[in-house]
Amino acid sequence: MIDKKQKRNIRHKRIRAKIIGTAKILRFCIFRSNKHIYAQLIDDEKGKTIISTKDTEIKLKVKTPKLKVAYEVGKLIAKKASEKKIEKVIFDRAGYKYHGRIKSLAEGAREAGLKF
Repeated sequence: MIDKKQKRNIRHKRIRAKIIGTAKILRFCIFRSNKHIYAQLIDDEKGKTIISTKDTEIKLKVKTPKLKVAYEVGKLIAKKASEKKIEKVIFDRAGYKYHGRIKSLAEGAREAGLKF
């Protein structure tokens, strides 16, 4: 019997076999835990993380839903990318289904100017 984590890892490996980030078009990778969400722009050719961000970098005065926090993380990473003149990326959802916080983060990044 395969559990949820193993299924996600299988999906992630299948996705990563097809997606490679280059110096021109970086890989936009996401990690989601129960409490937090992280996003990175990675150059796989060099094996370097160019930009990273997480939800703890966002200072919110009141407790907000995780969907809105993920949206703000997407906007923040797009803002950091635009400062480094990065416009186009390849979206790597890391085996997560495209809904909920993953979708919200992607929408925030798209609205702030990141193209994928």
